[in-house]
Amino acid sequence: MRPRARCTLAEWAQTTYRLSQRRAARLIPVRLQTWRYTLTRDPQEALRQRLRELAGVRVRFGYRRLTVLLKREGWVVNAKRVYRLYDLEGLAVRTKPRKKLASRTRVPAIAPTRPNERWTMDFVSARTTDGRWFRTLTVVDIFTREALALVVDRSLTGIKVAAALNRILEQRPKPLAISVDNGTEFVSKAMDAWAYGHAVRLDFIRPGRPVENAFIESFNGRLRDECLNSHVFGSVAEAQAVLDVWRNDYNRVRPHSALQDRTPVEWAQYVTESREVRDSISVNELRVETETTACSVTFPV
Repeated sequence: MRPRARCTLAEWAQTTYRLSQRRAARLIPVRLQTWRYTLTRDPQEALRQRLRELAGVRVRFGYRRLTVLLKREGWVVNAKRVYRLYDLEGLAVRTKPRKKLASRTRVPAIAPTRPNERWTMDFVSARTTDGRWFRTLTVVDIFTREALALVVDRSLTGIKVAAALNRILEQRPKPLAISVDNGTEFVSKAMDAWAYGHAVRLDFIRPGRPVENAFIESFNGRLRDECLNSHVFGSVAEAQAVLDVWRNDYNRVRPHSALQDRTPVEWAQYVTESREVRDSISVNELRVETETTACSVTFPV
């Protein structure tokens, strides 16, 4: 039992049985110095208030992501302090216990080395208040984790998926490949014609193996947990507006632990700038090496 719990129990025994403080301390037992100690730690009310406000807005964020948001605002904190206050405020996120599954062999994913090299896409379903289903097409860049599109409609055919991809290509280069499952929309003639016309390879996972498309499955889980389960949608248009706001927040505000707590947009910019610096250094080294070699050449007299 921790000292704080012992002190609480000693106070209860003293009050209930009308004991002296020394007598209660011997019975529990607890040291009198520990019991009589007065806490002098700063209560940090301002930090706790801001933490409650952030947790109220980001209802599905844990203490680590809240720590990143606090640091961005200028708070001098670490994860340990935030976790202590997070626990005292009772802000722990409820997680649904997962059933234990039999171990299975995981297929290693081909890791891209730059943005727009490999995308992945899938569908997520939800309902409006009238009970009707709608579907959301999710498209993600695997390297930067950036959500490229969230398209909402009652039904999404291969033609609509191709049209959504065309709208993305108006703003960024085409990928080399897109990882998809074996849904009818992705194996349709419309998608086959789009992939052939844009010279993009469609990589189909094995049937019944969603782990081979783990990046989009993880993203869909975040989308459902942080957005779809937290809102009530009256119409498809309303769902599209809410998802557009969430996508912008996901790409530009929400920290991503796999990206060193950067946002996908910040990570893409960081990687691009780092690559440009490395390329410029390589070019300068090659130029210096060429000049040195040329100067060291001797000609016979």
